[in-house]
Amino acid sequence: METRAHPQRWLVLGVLCLSVMVVVLDNTVLNVAIPSISTGLGASTADVQWMINAYSLVLAGLLLTSGALSDRFGRKRALVAGLAVFGVGSAVAAYAGSPEALIAARAFMGLGAAFLMPGTLAVLVQLFDERERPRAIAIWAAVSSVGLAGGPVIGGFLIDRFWWGSVFLVNVPVAALAVAAVVLLVPESKDPTVRRPDVPGSVLSTVAMTSLVWAVISQPEHGWGSARVLTALGVGAVALLAFAWWERRTPEPMLDLAFFADRRFSGAITGGVLAAFGMGGSLFLLTQHLQSVLGYSPLEAGVRVAPMAIAVLVVSNLCAGLGARFGAGNTMALGMSGVAAGLLALSSSTADGGYTATLAGLLLIGAGVGIAMPVAANALMSAIPPERAGIASGLNGTLTELGNSFGIAVLGSLLSARFSAGLPDALGDGAERSMSAALQAAAGSPELTLAVREAFVSGMSVSLVVGACAALLGGILSGLMLRCAERAPA
Repeated sequence: METRAHPQRWLVLGVLCLSVMVVVLDNTVLNVAIPSISTGLGASTADVQWMINAYSLVLAGLLLTSGALSDRFGRKRALVAGLAVFGVGSAVAAYAGSPEALIAARAFMGLGAAFLMPGTLAVLVQLFDERERPRAIAIWAAVSSVGLAGGPVIGGFLIDRFWWGSVFLVNVPVAALAVAAVVLLVPESKDPTVRRPDVPGSVLSTVAMTSLVWAVISQPEHGWGSARVLTALGVGAVALLAFAWWERRTPEPMLDLAFFADRRFSGAITGGVLAAFGMGGSLFLLTQHLQSVLGYSPLEAGVRVAPMAIAVLVVSNLCAGLGARFGAGNTMALGMSGVAAGLLALSSSTADGGYTATLAGLLLIGAGVGIAMPVAANALMSAIPPERAGIASGLNGTLTELGNSFGIAVLGSLLSARFSAGLPDALGDGAERSMSAALQAAAGSPELTLAVREAFVSGMSVSLVVGACAALLGGILSGLMLRCAERAPA
């Protein structure tokens, strides 16, 4: 049955984009502010890690549950509650007087983001009919990508002119404006079927995702073979298996596992996870390359990543109808191939080279994302009943967050191993710990400094090639599944 378009749908889409922009910007803005926060609060390395990880743990752990709750109690309510919690958390973070207070505020912000993120895409599906939905999703996806790349620029600008708390305080008026707009403009929608809360499913999904993300973010400090990481991975795997077992047997599951039998759903999920793995880890390494190797400031580095966001914005709008014309499978494979080609272009960067290879790679990645991301989102949301849009969006967000975390951990580990192996013996063992320590040990010697940068670039190139392979594999697998779905009889 065709969905009836809402008369104020384009205005409401602007509100939804504003809402998701707040969360996406905060994720990337913080990376620029870390040095200033460490100085201002006297934070240790462990404190800084928790400032980042507290947000990710809460977000990843609750996305699936919050998506199910938004379907049950109303997506508009979830949006308002998420924005309000995120805004309050941002205000507390801006004036935090200790590392512990900032960590608690970041966890509170993660709670708000968990309720906010699934609702935006779920409401969008309710407002637009099948004809206009691909373009609306393309705009939503483009805004998300612009926020991802624009965060370092905005963060660098604020840090240059104000104190570190400004990167959080800027969220407060935007969140307040978004709350007012959602209350006035966004219609309420929910699953018309009254379902009993799936408490065991919620608990198991939260334990599984939190444990897996905890294992990934603990790996850089403790290593894959440590008892802490292996225990967390084991707990996460057992909880995930228990969740799947329970969802198959309970009469009213939080997540209907039959969704995965639809190749559109599975294809979109597969492409999204592998794209997050390849891009999340690769762009994390790229920002280090721009600052530590090429010598750009955080603001300059952010400006140089911006072409990717511009490419996403332009291509996603120009190619919104590409999936309908050439098929979702072919379009998805094309877009992911563009992402892989961009990552390969980035892998050709050199320690003493310029910005040309980086620019070419970023433009290719942006074009690929602009083609593939709207197709994946549209396939995902078209594969499930509109009344379950919240849980589907939450699942997509959860797996994407997991793919991103694993990408950073795995590609970061490859970089560290290659980097340490490539350092000259003259630096000593202490230089192997980090790029900053190696550069400090090499200070005063242009030859050693160049050798350190070359070691980093060598490790980054290997990691980027692995990221490109993950993106290409995602394009092949998701493209095949989406093509099979298109050929199947209705």
